[in-house]
Amino acid sequence: MTNDGIIDSIELYGKLLELHNENPFKVKAISNAAFKLNKLRFDFQGKSKEEINNIEGIGKSIASFVQELIEKNSAKELDILLEKTPEGVIQMLSIKGLGPKKVSAIWHDLGVESPRELLYACNENRLASLKGFGEKTQQSVIANIEFMLANETKKHYASVEKQLLNVLEFLREKNPTTKIEVVGEFRRKCEVLDKIDILSDKNLNLDLKNIESSIGLPMQINHCETNYFYYEYFKQTATAEHLAKTQFHLLTKRQYNSEQEIYAELQLQFIEPELREGLNEIELAKSNELPDLIEVKDLKGILHNHTTYSDGLNTLKEMADYCQKNGFEYLGICDHSQSAFYANGLKAERVIEQQEEIDKLNAQYKNFKVLKGIESDILNDGSLDYPEEILSTFDFIVASVHSNLKMTEEKATARLIKAIENKYTSILGHPTGRLLLARPGYPINHKKIIDACAANKVSIELNAHPYRLDIDWRWIYYCTEKNVKVSINPDAHHVEGLNDMYYGVCVARKGMLTKEMCLNALGLNDLLKEFKK
Repeated sequence: MTNDGIIDSIELYGKLLELHNENPFKVKAISNAAFKLNKLRFDFQGKSKEEINNIEGIGKSIASFVQELIEKNSAKELDILLEKTPEGVIQMLSIKGLGPKKVSAIWHDLGVESPRELLYACNENRLASLKGFGEKTQQSVIANIEFMLANETKKHYASVEKQLLNVLEFLREKNPTTKIEVVGEFRRKCEVLDKIDILSDKNLNLDLKNIESSIGLPMQINHCETNYFYYEYFKQTATAEHLAKTQFHLLTKRQYNSEQEIYAELQLQFIEPELREGLNEIELAKSNELPDLIEVKDLKGILHNHTTYSDGLNTLKEMADYCQKNGFEYLGICDHSQSAFYANGLKAERVIEQQEEIDKLNAQYKNFKVLKGIESDILNDGSLDYPEEILSTFDFIVASVHSNLKMTEEKATARLIKAIENKYTSILGHPTGRLLLARPGYPINHKKIIDACAANKVSIELNAHPYRLDIDWRWIYYCTEKNVKVSINPDAHHVEGLNDMYYGVCVARKGMLTKEMCLNALGLNDLLKEFKK
C-alpha cells in the first residue's frame, strides 16, 4: 500500500466511525492523526511500528492500524465498517463541505446513496429543504460534486512517479533488449495525470490489470517498429497543439537516431519534453530563444519551512542540519503566525524565543545560515499578521492567505495586492490557495497580482508541495517578463518534505523558469540584498 493509500485509509476510517455514530473521542483522535499525517506526507515505507508510534499525536492504536495496512493491504476494523456502508455513501464522504454527519442525514433522511444521485436531488431542490442545509449549501454542494466528478479519475504526478518508475525498471529487467519509455503527460511532467502511456519497440504481451491497480491510473502500452522508435517517442510525448505548431505532419516517417535530429529537421531549437504543450515554446524555438531551464542543482537554499514551533514534525535544528547536510547554503524558517491558531501559530513571545534559538544555531554553523522568517497570514482586510515592531524583526516574510477563502476575484485580488504593497512582504505565498484535485483555489487576476509584485519588488512563491504547485506554471513566463523572481518553496513540515523541491523544479521548468529568475538560486549575500528591496 502506498503512503497516500495509508493516509486515505486512516482518514476514511475516522469518517466511517463518525458516520456510524461511534465513539466521538476515537473519531477525533483518528481524524487528527489523518490530518497531521496528510500535512506531513510521512513516508511509511520501511518504518517500524515504534517509529510510527513516536510521531506526535499518533499513538499505539493508530500505529497498529497502519502496521496492519502495510502488512495486509487492509485492516479488520476498517473492513467491518466498509461492509456495512454502501459504496456510493463512501464516495459522498469525499465531497468537500460534507462531513460524516451531513452525509448521514442525506443517506438516512433523503435516501440518497451516491454523489450523482445527490446531484440530481440538488437539481430538484431537495437538499435545500433538508434540515440544516439550505439554498446556499445546496449550491455549494452542486459545485463541489461537479469538481469532484471532473477529477475523480486523476492522480497527482508525485503519487504516481515512484510506482511507475518501479514498473519501468521491472519491465526493462524482463525485456533487456527492448526499448521501453514513458511518453505523454508523465514525460511532460504534468502536475496532474489521468493516464499513463508507455512506448516500446517490441510487443510486451502484458496483463495490465495488476499494474494499473498499483498505480491507480489506466495504462496503455503502444508498440512500434524499432526503426521508428524516436519518431514515435517524439510524437507520443507532445500535445496535439505542439505537433501542429511544429508542422510535424510534414515529416517523412523514417528512422531517426534521436529527438534532437527531429527538431533539427524541423529547423527548431531542441525543446525539452516538459515544454511540449503547444504554448509559446515553438515561437521561441524558431528564433533560438528558448532559455536554459532551471535544475535542482541550481538551488542554493530552501525557504518557507515549518518546525515544531508551529505544526511541523521536526525541530529547528533537525531541519537546519538536514538542509546543510544536503549541500544548501541557507534555510528559511517560516512557521505559522499567531492568527493560525489551528496550526499552533507563534505569539510574539514565541517569535522572540525562536529567533534567539536561531541566533545560537547560526553561531555554531560555518558556511550555512538559518534565516528568520514567518509565514504571516494575510488577514481579511489585506494587512499582515503581527504589529510592525514584530514584522520588522524578520529577515524575510512569506505572506499567505489561509482563511476566508470564499472570495470573488475582485476581493481576492485587492486583498493580495494590499499585502504585496506592505513594505515587510518579501514573498507572496501560494497565491491562489489551491489544492490540486481537492479545491480549485480562489480566483485572482494573475496579471494584476504579478504587476503589483513587480512594482513592489516582491517575489512570488511556487509552492513545491505536489498537492499545491501554486503559482500555476502557466503564469511563470509572465513573471519572467515582468522581472518578478519566483521562489521555489517546499512548505516543508518535516525533513523529508524538503525533498519536494524536486516537484517544484519539474513544473518551474514547464513555465520556462531559469536559475537567474529563481529567488532561491541566489547565493546568501545576493538573497539578503533582494530581501532588503
